[in-house]
Amino acid sequence: MARKASLSGFPELLPEERLVENHVLDTLRETFELHGFSNIETRSVETVDQLLRKGEIDKEVYGISRLLDDEADLVPSKKEKEKLALHFDLTVPFARYVVENAGYLNFPFMRYQMQKVWRGERPQDGRFREFTQADVDVVGDGALDFRYDVELALVVVDALSKLKIGDFKLRVNNRKLSEGFYKGIGLDDTAGVLRSIDKLEKIGAEAVAQLLKDELGATDEQAQAALALAQIRAEDTSFVEQVRALGVEHELLEQGLIELETVVGQAAKRAPGRVIADLSIARGLDYYTGTVYETVLVGHEKLGSICSGGRYESLASNGKRTFPGVGLSIGVTRLVSRIIAENMASASRKVPTAVYIALTNDEMWADAQDIAVALRDRGIACEVSANAAKFGKQIKYAEKRGIPFVWFTSKDDAGQLVHEVKDIRSGEQVSADPASWVPADDDLHVQVTAAE
Repeated sequence: MARKASLSGFPELLPEERLVENHVLDTLRETFELHGFSNIETRSVETVDQLLRKGEIDKEVYGISRLLDDEADLVPSKKEKEKLALHFDLTVPFARYVVENAGYLNFPFMRYQMQKVWRGERPQDGRFREFTQADVDVVGDGALDFRYDVELALVVVDALSKLKIGDFKLRVNNRKLSEGFYKGIGLDDTAGVLRSIDKLEKIGAEAVAQLLKDELGATDEQAQAALALAQIRAEDTSFVEQVRALGVEHELLEQGLIELETVVGQAAKRAPGRVIADLSIARGLDYYTGTVYETVLVGHEKLGSICSGGRYESLASNGKRTFPGVGLSIGVTRLVSRIIAENMASASRKVPTAVYIALTNDEMWADAQDIAVALRDRGIACEVSANAAKFGKQIKYAEKRGIPFVWFTSKDDAGQLVHEVKDIRSGEQVSADPASWVPADDDLHVQVTAAE
């Protein structure tokens, strides 16, 4: 990334890094559309009331206002209602979008969205104040078939598998399973237990057990039972018997077991080794009601989840109609920052340009522009030298930018244009016709390849 950050938490990419990010965004876009998802974009600004109606994130929200506002003190009650803030995720704005446009949407509504979001948290590895997210959701009207919980797992596995990120695991749990288990052992404050279990990887089992006892009044036996559930992991449906072996019974627990068994069982058939039942996954936000997902890069677990989400039953509602949904959010900036920092993938050149058109003399600049038009008409990215410097200097300029080809034009004795193109990597120089010459497919566009 750009090496100087004058504002912490607001990353800026160098051109070659931006090519890697664009590759990630293009891959996600293509995959989401292959699975039938339509693209939308919501506004960057929401009312504070809208943003804070779910979850406790008020300290992370960036409020906005006009620097000069003559009416600020005239109608304070009105101004209070109209307070605005930048959105901190794409889920809450999407819920508003669905409610406001329900009459124009076809349900189930399948959407993907890739935008900047803002959070006023302390910047650290993988955490930024301004970053890009890519969300993919399915929303129903009144009800939503559970099979979409499986579909969301598969579409994200498909998308991430196409990126140059190495091995990853999509970890899946079900809030019904967890909440039913906690109620079955006598812990009724299930939200409190989930918040404590959500800290397991950060503070460890012993500290979580103490939290359960100190803050929720759990006994030693209850705390140990909750931890025993959180330690269950499986890449197939064997987790069901492991849960039942703990001897806890509750109707909600059974519902969650059946749902999670479906997700993991189907995923194991279509993406073996990618999806794992991990009963420690809790997800802290209150609006999740069923399946919950988190995704980690193998070998980079400390980075945290690069993709998370879950099922929500009532996030979007207008009082008369409820729009349940299931969705996942990919932290594009978090993912790209690790790809770049670890040299997991790189662009084949710094710029999109495939051909640099050199100038023999300044009088041939117009001819060079004609050549550029002919190449661009056939989808070949090129740029024209601004002046007729020595050929060696023009070639060196192209080399620094990673441009593979330099185009030379001269005139023969009859005044006809003569064209040659040089591959500056191999040194091979051949005659070429601007109307028909094409580079190899790998050179036509920037290639983003995984490090060997």
